[in-house]
Order: sequence, then C-alpha cells, then structure tokens
Amino acid sequence: MQCMEEKPRRIMAIINPVSGTGSKERIPRLIDTVIDQDRNDVSIIMTEYPGHARELASQAVEDGFDIVVAIGGDGTVNEVGSALVGTETALAIVPSGSGNGLARHLRIPMNASRALQLLNNGVVGQFDYCRINGKPFFCTCGMGFDATVSYKFSNEGTRGFITYVKTALAEYLKYKPKRYTITFDGQQMQERAFVIACCNAAQYGNNAYIAPRATMQDGLIDVTVMHPFNIVESPLIGARLFLRHLNHDHHVSIYRGKHVVIERKQDDIIHIDGDPMMMPARVVIENVSHGIHILVPPSLPDDV
Repeated sequence: MQCMEEKPRRIMAIINPVSGTGSKERIPRLIDTVIDQDRNDVSIIMTEYPGHARELASQAVEDGFDIVVAIGGDGTVNEVGSALVGTETALAIVPSGSGNGLARHLRIPMNASRALQLLNNGVVGQFDYCRINGKPFFCTCGMGFDATVSYKFSNEGTRGFITYVKTALAEYLKYKPKRYTITFDGQQMQERAFVIACCNAAQYGNNAYIAPRATMQDGLIDVTVMHPFNIVESPLIGARLFLRHLNHDHHVSIYRGKHVVIERKQDDIIHIDGDPMMMPARVVIENVSHGIHILVPPSLPDDV
C-alpha cells in the first residue's frame, strides 16, 4: 500500500522588529535557509504596533496554522502565546529580546539559527501557563521593586541588560517596601515585601532565577516573597539570584499554590512577563495546567 505524501506544516513567523537590541533584518533569510521547506510552509510577518502580534496569532489560529513563531522578547512571546492558549496551535520561540526568560527556561537556544532549527527537529509539549486577573503570563508577573524597575526601564531610550542594571540600581536607593495580604489556596498571611514575584517559570531572564524550583508542568504557581534587606546584603542576594540559590537566602520565602490572591492598599504597577501595566489593588493569580502547546528541544528534561 502506497503512503500518501505528508502535508507540509503551516507556520506563521511573527517578527517584532523593535524588540531587544539587535537588528532583525537577517531573520527572514535565516528562515529560508534553516527551515526545511519541504516539510514546512512558512509565512513571515513583521509587527507594526503594540498588540499586533496577538492579532496575527489569533488569525493564525482561525486559519488553521500548526505553529506560530514569536521572534522577539518576552513581551512578544506573551502576545503570541496569549492567542494560542487553549488551542492546538503550538508556540515556537526565537529569542530576540533583552531577557528572554521563557526561552531560557525551556532551554531554547539564544542563537537565532539554532532556535529556528527546532522547527525541523523539535518536539511539541504541553505546558502550564498562568493568569493574573484573567490576563495570561508564561514566565513571571510581579509587584513591588521589580515592577517599578520594569516601568522605568520601559521608558528608557535604550534597551539591554546594562541599561536594566543601571535602572535597578537607581531605583533601589529610593524604593520603599510595601505591605501585602496574600492568600494561598485559602490560607492567608500578611507580608511586608520588597518584591513579590508569581512564577510559572524559574527566571526573569538573563539567567536571574527568581524561583529556582519552578517548573511549567506541576500545576502550581511559585510565589517568591523577598523581604526588605540593606544595601550591604544586596551583593550576596544578587549572587544567589544568578547562581540559582535564592531559595537559600533568609530574606526570601517561596510559597507554592494553584490559586493565589494578593491585596495591596491601592492600584499599582505590576509587570506581566516584563511589561508593566497598572492593575487593581486586588489581583487573582491562577495556574492553568497544560494549557499551551510549545515547541521545545527534544532533549528537554522532564522536570522543566
């Protein structure tokens, strides 16, 4: 019996030309040369304004595309992924942003050519995502100092890790910790915190591990509460953040739950996958188990 020829997969590659610090001009040529054209039918589209990536990804789902590739930073990944949750269309990532937290967590290569190669040899897995007041996030959302830094960084004229560090140092000298009421799966506690980070994945980006034990397949949210500390202690905390040992610091508490409610005194900035936005004083964070399909390396460990 003769086998029918396999139909090429339909892939939409969405490029955010203004994400990160590098030019995206070479990406279309890389797509043509790296991706197996016999097995994949690729359409390439550049975003033109904020929110455009989500619109394009939503249309791709309606049109029956198999994979949508987010070529940009965590904000672009969030836009694309938000349109793909709960569908059979898979998310692929070519990391091109400042932090690339989700791609690093999933062991996706930082090199564009190697990341595109996953469209030839990668595998599609099911992973958790989270929602804050109904808005999806895939890596982290946070309030307190990191949200303030995210807001200030978004208004800087330049991007990149060095700019982020400079912004963080400037804000640290004047930031005042705040009080929160946090309820984990019905259990309530009061916290005075410098940072509260709600994590689906382990890191912010740039290999800064805010929730070292977080995985995207356990159905839980890791909530990292960083208590106030003085400037003398900050180098050790910073080192532990990058060495994946933050959970060993006495200024840090990490809780886990499926449903989290956080209440503040007033509406304030929260960052969602690195992008800052104003949100109500009371926010509800929930985990959606295995709610999104993502293309990942075939050698990805089971506990990621």
